[in-house]
Amino acid sequence: MGTMKKIGIIGAMEAEVAYLKDAAAGKESSAGGLVFFEGAIDGVNVVVVRSGVGKVNAALCAQRLIMQYGVTHVINTGIAGAAAHGLGVLDFVVSTDAVYHDMDATGFGYAPTVIPQMACSAFAADKAMLAAAQEAFADGKAMFGGHQLIAGRVATGDQFIADKAVKARIVKTCAPACVEMEGAAIAHACWLNGTPFLILRCMSDMADDEGEATSVFNEQTAAEMSAKLVVNLLKKL
Repeated sequence: MGTMKKIGIIGAMEAEVAYLKDAAAGKESSAGGLVFFEGAIDGVNVVVVRSGVGKVNAALCAQRLIMQYGVTHVINTGIAGAAAHGLGVLDFVVSTDAVYHDMDATGFGYAPTVIPQMACSAFAADKAMLAAAQEAFADGKAMFGGHQLIAGRVATGDQFIADKAVKARIVKTCAPACVEMEGAAIAHACWLNGTPFLILRCMSDMADDEGEATSVFNEQTAAEMSAKLVVNLLKKL
């Protein structure tokens, strides 16, 4: 992908970026209410940042990474709720594309998840980054304790999903592999800027009636597993 690459890595919560900040050991700077850590991991230039939770925080963070920090690629790392059949806690999802499960302009005649008057509503991840993530997982499989990685759709909304009925509606509407709160917004910003991106998530819960308790219990483990896979991925880019 060229020698001048600079990878922006976004996590919504501190647990999702702590390992990467330590690995990068970079210089700190503040902008737009965010703290950016510029350094290198295994010789790859990175900018690691905690965006905060939700779509607006995520999109603003991605835009700033691209415009102010000049990143050439963006990776969104962190935890998510499993939605695909057969996907379990501490399994991984790498994005094929990302949509907003809470985008609803059906009253104007649009299908659910479709953004009115936009050329794209399902933001496709960079194929080379996706392939690199699959290779990175295969290489490091021993460190992931027998868990699996699947490629699939990421569904994003400003809502923590911990309800079977809500999950069933989202699955019916957009058939995602997982549900979370930032990925599509980051993908949206990257798509508008022509910046290659990938969403990589480790499942903290099943996005069901036990979601809240399970997510808290597995948050740290899942966040660190996702971060470790990002480190493996950087070596492949």
